[in-house]
Amino acid sequence: MKTCRVLAFVFMNFYAITADPNDKFFPFGTSEGDTALQRGDDEVSEPLKLRKPLQFYDTQFNVVYVGTNGLLSSQPPPKEDQYLSSGFPLSFPAIAPFLVDVDTNVGRGAVYYRSDNSFSSLTRAAQAIQLAFPETQFRPTHLVITTWDHVACFKKDALKGYWVSSFQAVLAGNKTDTFAMFLYADDGMLFSENSSDVTGSVAGLKVRAGFSRGDTSVTDELYHSLYSSEEGASKLFQEGNSGTPGLWIFHIGSSRYHFQKVIGAAGLLVEGTEKPITTTTTQGLNIPEDRSTVTTAGLGDKVKTVPASLANITVSPSLCGSILQDCSPDGYCTDYPGGPCCLCRSGYYGNGKQCLAMGVSQRLNGKLSGRVSVEAADVQIDEADVHGYAVPGEGRVYVSISPVAPQAGWALMAVSPLVSIFGWLFALTLQNHQNGFSITGAEFSHRAEMTFYPGKQRLHIIQHARGMDSLNHLKIEIQISGNLPSIPSGAKVQLQPFRETLHYNQSGDSVIKSSSLHQYIVVSENGGSETFSYLLHQNISIQTCKNGPLIIPDFQQLSVEHAMVMYSREGSILKYSIINTVGPVGGELPDLVELNPCRAGKHYCDPMALCLPGEGLQYHCQCAMGFRGDGRNCYDVDECTEGLSSCGPHSECVNMPGSHHCLCETGYEFDFDWKACVDIDECVLKLCHPLASCSNTLGSFHCRCWPGYEGDGFLCQPQKQMELVLSVCERHRDSLLKGLRGWGGDAMLQDYIPQCDEKGQFKPLQCLGSTGHCWCVDSKGQERVGTRTLPGTLHANCDQPAPLVPRAETLCERWRTTLLSHYGGQPDPQDYMPQCDARGHFLSVQCYGNSSYCWCVDSQGREVMGTRSYDAVKPACISSVPPAVQSSVYPVVSSSPSGPALLFAHGSEIRVIPLDDSHPVQEKSSVLLSAKDSVVVGISYDCQENTLYWSDMARRSISRASLVFGAEPVIIIHTDVVTPEGVAVDAVHRLLFWVDSGSDQIEVADLDGQNRRVLFDTDLVNPRAIAVDTTSSTLFWTDWDRDAPRIETSSLDGLRRTLLVGNGLKLPNALTLDPVTHHLCWADAGTKKVECVAADGTERQEINSGLSYPFSLTIYNKHIYCTDWERDGIVVINKATGEHTDFLPVPRYDLYGITLIPSQCL
Repeated sequence: MKTCRVLAFVFMNFYAITADPNDKFFPFGTSEGDTALQRGDDEVSEPLKLRKPLQFYDTQFNVVYVGTNGLLSSQPPPKEDQYLSSGFPLSFPAIAPFLVDVDTNVGRGAVYYRSDNSFSSLTRAAQAIQLAFPETQFRPTHLVITTWDHVACFKKDALKGYWVSSFQAVLAGNKTDTFAMFLYADDGMLFSENSSDVTGSVAGLKVRAGFSRGDTSVTDELYHSLYSSEEGASKLFQEGNSGTPGLWIFHIGSSRYHFQKVIGAAGLLVEGTEKPITTTTTQGLNIPEDRSTVTTAGLGDKVKTVPASLANITVSPSLCGSILQDCSPDGYCTDYPGGPCCLCRSGYYGNGKQCLAMGVSQRLNGKLSGRVSVEAADVQIDEADVHGYAVPGEGRVYVSISPVAPQAGWALMAVSPLVSIFGWLFALTLQNHQNGFSITGAEFSHRAEMTFYPGKQRLHIIQHARGMDSLNHLKIEIQISGNLPSIPSGAKVQLQPFRETLHYNQSGDSVIKSSSLHQYIVVSENGGSETFSYLLHQNISIQTCKNGPLIIPDFQQLSVEHAMVMYSREGSILKYSIINTVGPVGGELPDLVELNPCRAGKHYCDPMALCLPGEGLQYHCQCAMGFRGDGRNCYDVDECTEGLSSCGPHSECVNMPGSHHCLCETGYEFDFDWKACVDIDECVLKLCHPLASCSNTLGSFHCRCWPGYEGDGFLCQPQKQMELVLSVCERHRDSLLKGLRGWGGDAMLQDYIPQCDEKGQFKPLQCLGSTGHCWCVDSKGQERVGTRTLPGTLHANCDQPAPLVPRAETLCERWRTTLLSHYGGQPDPQDYMPQCDARGHFLSVQCYGNSSYCWCVDSQGREVMGTRSYDAVKPACISSVPPAVQSSVYPVVSSSPSGPALLFAHGSEIRVIPLDDSHPVQEKSSVLLSAKDSVVVGISYDCQENTLYWSDMARRSISRASLVFGAEPVIIIHTDVVTPEGVAVDAVHRLLFWVDSGSDQIEVADLDGQNRRVLFDTDLVNPRAIAVDTTSSTLFWTDWDRDAPRIETSSLDGLRRTLLVGNGLKLPNALTLDPVTHHLCWADAGTKKVECVAADGTERQEINSGLSYPFSLTIYNKHIYCTDWERDGIVVINKATGEHTDFLPVPRYDLYGITLIPSQCL
């Protein structure tokens, strides 16, 4: 709005604009998770991206733009002067509850919007739409709620006053249909106090309300207006088509049929309301002229007259579909009069959202953090591990917490609430009462305050239970703070049995409260004892389903008959054990009556079995659901392998202890009923680049760049000019032509200009101008001997193979011939004979006859010292001779990866394989860079600058290249290099480290090759792999010294050199860091293993022992990728299970270093 508008009203007073939000509105504001639209006159929101699309007429959209001027659109609307002065239809898609000139700079109004799928909002929308359209069974799965709260609406002449109004638009959609709800405030439209031309009339206030598909070519169908005159604006607040004044509901889109007309509600209208006036006739919808009666009609229905006295009838549709996805796979949904609830099926217990098989033992994991004071010492606990094990059939729970410093460990032995909450969760239930898991499903917040006596120290405990993880392990987070009384080192603590009453507060929020006095005895090492006590107040906030009948007693009694605690200085571990029962208050049996073993927890049933009490002391053991056996010994049933699962097509069965879960395959998701897996239309999610087209397929999709653009469809760029990627022939031809033009002339008859075909390659037949002298060339443009012809003679047939040209014997071949003569033409098996390849070069590994006595040699056949050994596994030698077959492509970066990808060295090439999540897509493998006459060994990626670094053994250099299409490699290290192997980039300190197995050195330099220096040049024999941990500034490297293979470590400046791993190694070739655990992992070609270890040398773990001859490895997400010489490919290993999940064959030879580009780098 114009500047004068703001100046004119900056000191104005308004009527009633501070009123509370109207009760009929859906909750809104920042406290509800709304985003507030930027203040202004003609503002448009950032695109609100929807996880599920909405329907509008017969189109679909998953992006919403919110406009200040009372409208929503699936595309950015134009400037307001292009549509405010015109009526419907508009030139763009619009959903307009109150289309008018709005300026939120004036007054205190605001615009809020959000995407919502909460149960309360979905329930409210479903009930309103069901009432307005009684013939439908619409169940929304997602909403878009937009609220214009007390916004200033201006007339044509802004200086004469403005109105203040509140209204809301709710779009409710599911997989096939979308409805719109327009809600208008009860207080109508309030006008500014000094308006000069308004006395209760809205004359001059140009308001539009309705829908426009944005297609102005068919004006009689593809729009819908709520009224036909300016005076009708007030009727939006006074009337409604839903039975409630100010509430209008419309069916605005469907994918089930060719939807061309918006359908207004024909529900129960209150007496005296008027019908909406529309510019189109909706199908089968008749609005009566008599305002004392109302009609209900659907598509094609007959008119039904309903008395206005029925206006308050409510309809409760089944809403299980809206919460079914929240129910446990071992649960189900039931409708109650107040709404749906999740319940556990027979044989399981829990709150319906989390269900466990009865009798199955349960694990729990979590973290303990906080700060406590013990006497004068403050102790910080940072994410100590909490592990537990519960046997619900006996009410027993075991919990360990580590590491805990001794200052706090001894004192925490008295803090039984750290474990008693777990005891309540899995307590043995008496007389049909419920334990904590049956009530909460392990989703709750627990707050406890302990006051110790006699010292009156106070400790606060906060525990948040997060339900179950994918392995059905309970997740919990614990925070403690406050003061603790000290307990002498080496003392023991005896926790006394106790009973406490749990009170369930039904009013307001669901909270379970208790207050109780506990005692514990401290027994010192010399046998002396002293009794102490503490007062415990605790609240447990829980989430219950309010729709169903109350099943939680107001009072329950938790009894702890046995509790044990100890602290172990060795390992800094705090251990608890507790046995619990939960039942009626004061309902325990007299002490003289012997309890049934099931009640007492003194039975011999398997931990995975139910104890069923019989008469007297008799009982029966029955394996829990999902287990089989005689009850005393129970074994898990693998429903997946035995064909007992409920998983349907396109789903994967995952066995769990006592149960199984179904997971949809990649590209599929659960349908609305949470049972069947249906295809995800990724094209709706707009995953392709804006300059690409998308085609959906079952379980997948394809992106293709538009004509004129190139890329993989996820990233499309304008096609580069051909001169940027000219072939060798084209560059040679153009350079000669340019030189001739520099002399001021064209090519003469005697000038040779290379002839290139349409692909830029040398034509097989080349001629010298027009002289008639011609010859054949190979793919590199080199003349083939014996093919040159004179003018007037028949040209040679260049399609025939080139005649074999004798080559001179190589050094290896001459040496081999000499020794063969020396042995009389018959060498013994143990005699040494040089091994040569097909081109006559020395093989990098040389051996005595057929023995395992082998060593490495350089290109001249000279032995590499330190490599000779007697071992079944030959030494890991690398040839410095470039491969015979090399790419003729000019050495520039030929592609720019747009997603996570594997990069690996393959002879003179560096290749790339895209990753889908963490699964290699080998069919999209391509050459990233081809370095002629090179042997690329070690590679490392710099995420910060998107640059790749590599070592080149043939060129004796280290190079780098930016991974941008067309970038050329740059040599940064080329002097005093003998045999460069592993390289590692420190992206934080901007350093490059490398090992040289020829000079037996480890060096470091800046990333541009400057400030080069040697870190180590002693005690190195065969250094190979190197890795940097940037978080701890630590350097690691391997040395496959045949006499003492090892992995060493030091600081980045070469200090604190330490042997990290020295046992169980043979040929440690590969080295990398796990970015998640920060453990160091390596692959050994001698032991055939992949192993990992913590940075301090502890926690050594074997991941896999089935490799053939690993050379290099890298880790991404859940997988390890390893190049293997003997298998000629890349082995993919599941990091958690150690199993081979994939194998990527790589043709030919020379498979060396591997690294990756993670998704966070792009």
